[in-house]
Amino acid sequence: MTLVRKIAVLGCTGSVGTSTLDLIEQGERSGRLAVKLTALAAGRNVERLAEQAKRWRPDLTVIADERLLPELRERLDGQGLKTAGGEAAVVEAALSGADWVMAAIVGVAGLRSTLAAAKAGVVVALANKESLVCMGPTLLAAAKAAGGAVIPVDSEHSAIFQALDPRCAKRMARLILTASGGPFRTWSLERMAAATPAQAVAHPNWSMGAKISVDSATMMNKGLEMIEAAYLFDAAPDQVEVLVHPQSVIHSLVEYQDGSTLAQLGPPDMRTPIACALAWPDRLPWDAPRLDLAAVGSLTFEAPDLERFPALGLARQALSAGGAAPAIFNAANEAAVEAFLAGRLGFLNIATVVADTLAKMSAGLGGSAGGGGSLEAALAIDLEARRVAQDAVGRHWALN
Repeated sequence: MTLVRKIAVLGCTGSVGTSTLDLIEQGERSGRLAVKLTALAAGRNVERLAEQAKRWRPDLTVIADERLLPELRERLDGQGLKTAGGEAAVVEAALSGADWVMAAIVGVAGLRSTLAAAKAGVVVALANKESLVCMGPTLLAAAKAAGGAVIPVDSEHSAIFQALDPRCAKRMARLILTASGGPFRTWSLERMAAATPAQAVAHPNWSMGAKISVDSATMMNKGLEMIEAAYLFDAAPDQVEVLVHPQSVIHSLVEYQDGSTLAQLGPPDMRTPIACALAWPDRLPWDAPRLDLAAVGSLTFEAPDLERFPALGLARQALSAGGAAPAIFNAANEAAVEAFLAGRLGFLNIATVVADTLAKMSAGLGGSAGGGGSLEAALAIDLEARRVAQDAVGRHWALN
């Protein structure tokens, strides 16, 4: 049977976006998918966006950086394709008539369009961590009220989504997120202090963008995922844990109150959780890499080192505090990672900047904004947290 979908891909030139389009292409070749692309939206990669638009011929092609719109139009001259630029155009792409929207824009830049898609009552395949971290309850409530759904695409949350039976979700004891440990899992603190951006983005198992790769190296990604998991699956902060699993074969586990623990396994390939979200509640047959446990040989596990990876403790602190704290945590991290990639901050100072920003802002803001607040409140918190974090970056840079 052929699965028919109208799809918009937000963040189409990134790793998740290109994996989505690759999966769609495979599905169409096999006859298992019939897809109409209503929109493609990218941030700044105008060359790849133009190539994708020529291949897929969406109803709307959007470049978020409006300054690049003339170049996009020049590259698509004569193609008869509608183009637009800017943040409002990305929201237009989310509302382009799709019934399934891939929300894969990295960072808080994807917040407005993701919320718009949720309010439209479509299926939102969520790869944008920040939308849940900053506005989790609001986003999920909007999707439910509109008759839509939010299906996680991160491999860890997809694993929990598949293993957590809604009929007995109240009997869940723990959600265990696995982490590869990133490129610095075995490094000493002294060696990590001198880590370069090139070393931080060299992930051992996954192919990802620079920002997400740095988040893996600091384990900020697991901190963000802890917050996401709590919101997505209605878990208390002490029910969400992290386990280092270097092979990245088990993607997450669900422990029930009867002592049973269910795990979802597979090779590290983002197309698998994308396929799960695309066909839900069905399964999409595709040429997936097969898991050969005999070839893997052994699976190993270890507790995370909270001294070398303080991001996990900071995330739990933000999750427990609630209110604006998760949004502050996220914004400070984005600002710190940007400074690290630009050579203006040491690797270990990423977590220090986040801690400084949380300490300075959280007491004053309390529960006034964040996970359950409005879009405007969340964006205001984000802007202020970035300002405070940038001040902290300047102080730490001066000390060096």
